[in-house]
Amino acid sequence: MAKQLTVLEPEVCCTPLAVAAVPAEAAADLAAAFKAMGDPVRLQLLSMIASADGGEICVCDLTPAFDLTGPTISHHLKVLREAGLVESDRRGTWVWYRANRPRMAALSAVLDIAPVA
Repeated sequence: MAKQLTVLEPEVCCTPLAVAAVPAEAAADLAAAFKAMGDPVRLQLLSMIASADGGEICVCDLTPAFDLTGPTISHHLKVLREAGLVESDRRGTWVWYRANRPRMAALSAVLDIAPVA
């Protein structure tokens, strides 16, 4: 059975680390997202999806970029989806992916270590 992650709203999880301690619930959510990005293939996939022209990309364009089987790519995309980093929808035979930009912004915000005034 797959783990179900609760993706927190940006206002819950993006207080910068340098400003306040991360609450336990937010820490678990953030850790799952960072863990999903901790694999080189998933990081590359996320980069390809986030930088795609038009904001989305077909899985048929992702798979040839790797020396991996289709099921392996599907597994990596599933991990990214379950972490709330990407969203997808099926169009005919193919699945199209787009980055969850608010989620990525929340992860970025938590790493902001700008000096506190």
